[in-house]
Formats: sequence, C-alpha cells, structure tokens
Amino acid sequence: MSDQPSRPTLALIASEAGVSPATVSKVLNGRTDVAPATRERVEELLRSHNYAGPGGGRRARRSGLIDLVLAGLDSPWAVEILRGVEAECAERGIGVVVSLVRDDDARPPSWQNLPALHHSDGVILVTSRMTRQQRRQLERAGVGLVLVDPVNLPDPDIASVGATNWAGGLAATEHLLELGHRRIAMIGGPADMLCTQARVDGYRTALERAGIPVDRELIRYGDFRHRGGFMRTRELLALPDRPTAVFAGSDEQAMGAYEAARQAGLRIPEDLSVVGFDDLPTCEWMSPPLTTVRQPLEEMGRTAASKLLQLLDGRPLLSPRVELATELRVRHSTAPPPTA
Repeated sequence: MSDQPSRPTLALIASEAGVSPATVSKVLNGRTDVAPATRERVEELLRSHNYAGPGGGRRARRSGLIDLVLAGLDSPWAVEILRGVEAECAERGIGVVVSLVRDDDARPPSWQNLPALHHSDGVILVTSRMTRQQRRQLERAGVGLVLVDPVNLPDPDIASVGATNWAGGLAATEHLLELGHRRIAMIGGPADMLCTQARVDGYRTALERAGIPVDRELIRYGDFRHRGGFMRTRELLALPDRPTAVFAGSDEQAMGAYEAARQAGLRIPEDLSVVGFDDLPTCEWMSPPLTTVRQPLEEMGRTAASKLLQLLDGRPLLSPRVELATELRVRHSTAPPPTA
C-alpha cells in the first residue's frame, strides 16, 4: 500500500474554497467573471495543493491552436502580419484563430478571454495595449503571449516584435534633406503610440543633425489611415509657408496626402514630395510609385509566431524584444523642391 498522498481533485479544491467546481474551472481558465476575493481564495488553494489539473496542466494538453488578436483587417498592414503568422504556424502544424477586437469595443468577451473559449495555447497581440491585469490573467490560464508593435511600453520580460521605427524616421527625413528640402512636414499616427513617437524622434534627429530648427507647426498627428493623412496634409498645405515635402508616417496616410495634393492642384513630386512608411504591396502601383520606408511586416508576423511557439515548447528566448530592420525604398514620389 502506497504512502503517497492522493492527487487533489477539482471537487476537493471547490469544497475547501466553498465554491462550485465550475467556479474553480473558471479560475483555472482565466475567466474574468469571478469575484476577486473568490479568485484569490481559489488560487491560494490551487497553489497549496500544487494542483495542475487533468494531464498535469495546460501546457501538457496543448491544443495546437494560437490566437492572433488584431484591431481590424481593413488595413493591408494587418493582412501582411497575418500572412506571416499563418505561414510560420502552417509549417509547424499549428492552427491560427483570428480575433478582431477594437480598443473601443467593450462588448464581452474581451480579448483576454478569447483563448479560454477554444483552449488555445498562446496569444499574439497586435498593436494593442497590454495592462498588468491582462497579463496576469493570461499567466493564470497558462497562455503564452507575444506582442507585435505594442501601443504602450511592455514589461521588459514580455516577448515583443517590432521594427526600427526611429531609424526609419531618420532615413526618410535624411532622404528629403539630401534632395534639398528644408520645409519638411511630419504626420505621425496617434501621438501615444510607441511607433509614432519613435518615427517623430527620428525625424527630429535628422533635422537637428542638419542644423535645421524643428518647426512644431509642421508636426501633425493622424490615425495611420487615409483620412488622417488627407486631413493633416490639407492643414499643412494651407499654411502661409507650406512644406515642400511630407513624411506621412504610414503608406495609408501617404495615400491621403496624395489626394490632398491633388485637390490643392499640386503635382507629386514636382510641387510636393511625399514619403510613406510600411512598403505595402500597393505602393508601387500608386501614381507616382511611392517612396517609403519598408518595415518587414510578414517577417514580423513570422518572428512573433516563432517566438510564441518557442515559449510554448519551454525553450528560453535569447532576447524578449526583437526589432527588425527598416529600409528606405526610393521610387518616384520624391524630387528636389521646386524653385521659387
């Protein structure tokens, strides 16, 4: 007869906590519909009993699914990230569940509950905010996490993938300076996004190195979409001393800048030079083809998926944060400024 103590059951944990087995199951799966005091009591009992659930814990019963959480698929940018994630996972026999959650969408379930609904093993979260509470919830559920282009600064131990946004902003502005431009406008995305701040900082650094004062009137903030680029460019072109070049901050904003220039009767690049950021597939088909900063979006998706699968396999990451190199792609939307 063995002296080894019997393995604790979910029913035993529930009995000692004074709750139903269903409530214990909700805590194990990271659900939010459990009172904080109840959750804390159940988690303490789970730790004291070293309870890992059937099969020894979530990692031992891998589902072969991961969640890719996006703020929308109405942008070619998101499609390129999705393409990279799906390609990497397909090679590894892993399924991808795509979830679309907007920042202003308060309808349940919130994105951090999504993995529990279909028992996925991990989450790739794209251009979203990550709070400590959300992170703890995923950790309790045993769900791996990788961020792509996070909006806010993540904890240094959270795996994340981005691009060299500062270097890209620097390269775009230096290109315009080399062409002879001095009145160079900058249209960022939302001002609180890390990538916006890095691109604007790169723009500022290029001007300062060239000995050109930064004119705050030439720095505007949009939404990384067509309309943001159109509205901000229209404002810039209405200035008494309008810019001769616009670094639009994203390819979609550059498309909006094209339309604003057209409506103002200006030719690109003869009257106004425009530089984008992203190098979406549509750039070379614009008229004229867009000079832009390429960030390797598909590779960013692949890298995020690879990092997540590495975490799920229990293999340590060499570095939690990876920034992939950007590259200036010169096409036909930039030229020397017009003569007076």
